[in-house]
Formats: sequence, C-alpha cells, structure tokens
Amino acid sequence: MEYRTFCGHEVFPLGAGMMRLPLREGGQGGSHVAWGASDEAASIKMLRAAIDAGVNYVDTAYKYMGGDSERITGLALRDGYRERVLLATKSPVWLLDERSFESLLDEQLERLQTDYVDFYLLHSLNWRNWDFVKRHDAVESLLRAKREGKVRHVGFSFHASFELFQEILDATDEWDFCQIQLNYLDADYQAGVRGLRLAKERGLDVAIMEPLRGGLLALPPKPCRDALGDLAGMPAEADSGFAARTYAELAFDWLWDMPEVGVVLSGMGSAAQVEENAAYARRASVGMLSDRDRAALDAARVAYQACALVPCTGCNYCREVCPNNVAIPYVLRSYNMLATEGEEAARAYFNVEVPKFGANADACVGCGACEARCPQDIRIADWMPKVEGALRTA
Repeated sequence: MEYRTFCGHEVFPLGAGMMRLPLREGGQGGSHVAWGASDEAASIKMLRAAIDAGVNYVDTAYKYMGGDSERITGLALRDGYRERVLLATKSPVWLLDERSFESLLDEQLERLQTDYVDFYLLHSLNWRNWDFVKRHDAVESLLRAKREGKVRHVGFSFHASFELFQEILDATDEWDFCQIQLNYLDADYQAGVRGLRLAKERGLDVAIMEPLRGGLLALPPKPCRDALGDLAGMPAEADSGFAARTYAELAFDWLWDMPEVGVVLSGMGSAAQVEENAAYARRASVGMLSDRDRAALDAARVAYQACALVPCTGCNYCREVCPNNVAIPYVLRSYNMLATEGEEAARAYFNVEVPKFGANADACVGCGACEARCPQDIRIADWMPKVEGALRTA
C-alpha cells in the first residue's frame, strides 16, 4: 500500500467524507437533513473504525448533515482521535452577506472541538459563490486565518467550468490545495483531468470528491456495465493476488492510478463501506491499471455520455432551499433510469419511490432557488416538467 504526499503530510489514499452519515431512521443523509436526524452513535463508531483502519484525512463542512456533521466529527475525534488525523472543513461563502468569515470559522472550531483545522476550503466555488468570495475579500480572510494559526493549509472546493478554475488558481499564489469532482465519467467535466494536472503544475495538491458519482458507480448503468465487460469480478492482474474487483473498486482505481491524485474522499455511510473501501485503498498504487483497464473505463464513459443523462450526484444542496420540498435528486434519478434501466423501472420509481423522499416533480413552482445552489449547474426548473410529462402514471 502506498501513502500519498499531501501538503507535506503522508496520507492514506482514502479519506473519510462526512457528508452522507447514517440516519437514525435508516439510510444516509446529505446537506438537507434536519439537525439531529443523524445517527450520532453509529456515525462516531463508523469514523473511528475508519481511522483505526488507517484513514487519516477527515473532510466535513459547515452545512453537511444540516450542520450536524461538524458537531459529530468533533465528538468522534475525542479520546485521542484528533491527534491521529488531518482535519478539513469548509467556509460557507454564500453566507458572507449575513455573517463574517471569522465568526463562521470560530463557530466551526467550536463545533469541531479544536483550536485549528489542518485544511480549510472556500466551499463549492462556482460563478455565483466566487462572486461572494470577491465581494467579501474571502481569500484575504482565509490567508489571515492561516497567519493566525486557525488553519494550517488553505484551498477551495470547486464545481464549475475549467475557465473559472483557471481564474481561481490565478487569484493568489498562496493556495496549498484544491478539491475537485472527478471520476471516470467526469474526466472532461468541470475542472476534470485537465484541471487536476494544471493544479499540480501550479504546485497545489488535489483532493478528489465524488469518486463514485454519488454512489452511481458502485453499480453503474447497464451501458457502462456492458462496456466494462468482465473487468468487474476479475483480478487486476493475473499474478497480483488481488481479490476480485467490484465496480466501486474499479472507479477508485481509475483515480489512484494517476500520480496527480492526492487523497480520494468517500462519503461512507456504514461500517461495511468503511471496511470495503479501506481494503481497496490498501491495494492502491500509481500506475496500477493495465492498458486494457483504461480502455474499458474510457469506453464506459463514452457509453454513459451517449445516454444523455442529467448529471445529478445526489448531493441534495437543492433540497435546502426548495420551498415545496421537492425530492429533486430522486426525480432526476427516475428520469435517468429511462436510459439505464428502462421505462417500466423508471415509471415505477417515479410514481412509487420518489414520494417517499418528498414532493414529486409536479410540486415544482419554477422559482429557480435550487439552481443557484446546484454544484452541477443543472437547469432543474426546466427538467421538472419534462420528467413529469415523461413518467407520470395517470
């Protein structure tokens, strides 16, 4: 197993993302859940199990789990666990019209029960959030927090075009790292592999989010599975001694294969996921894929793009601001199922399953509030009536 160097630290290839913690009523959460809905005991046990398994990078944010993620992370890092990890959290820059940068950071440190965080990011930078950053001089506030010792390394997480990525990189020569969405489907999306390599050329280390595309790549759509053929369920190399690979492991391996990739974050929601993903990480190394592996993963991306699916990752940021609690990610998932699982399965999911998570597409009033929060820049208000018309059963 190879450790990676990240801002001068030795990091386990897998990091713990604290966005999708287990819920008391079952399942995993996101940013939209109510404060207190998390299964606190299960979450603490899960994070400590990850650390005991070797994970030493923990990533949370102000709004994860309805704001509860930082509090639970702080509880989990008691009893000596804080000293065993590198801790990352993020500044919610869209709140800077209401709160000062410093007051938000101080609140986060209190939740996390620590005097400093190792990595602090300007959260979810897109064109809109970058405007907040510029209007409130948040880059300078970030650098000041570093000088004061409240944060050790400074960076940003990113969800927009490559052109904006370049602009943000140019904003200061004091960035230490960045965090981008990347997986084998998104090689050319947002910052993409091109942004990964540019950041490394500029001297930034890179953390990866959405390695499984919100869980999609744990069992990819049928066109992707067809393109991957027999790669899942076979060893990486005949003489490697590796266990048979799952679809999820293939997705992780695509990232760990690249020397520019630092830590890969996974939003694990169960002890089983921790155990599986930590095992994958122990097998990780640069250059681990064969030419056959890379060609098949490229073919899977082409097959997926031919489906023309909505690029929703299920982050649920949209749910926080929807006035009618439309279950937006689930509505979009049902539409994607038309291309991946067929019309019968898509209709059944839309009409039976989606209402279990919130209001259905017909409750959308087209206000557009969700679109301002969407990291993928999806025109959600346009999609809702399309999905309704395509899938509603009379």
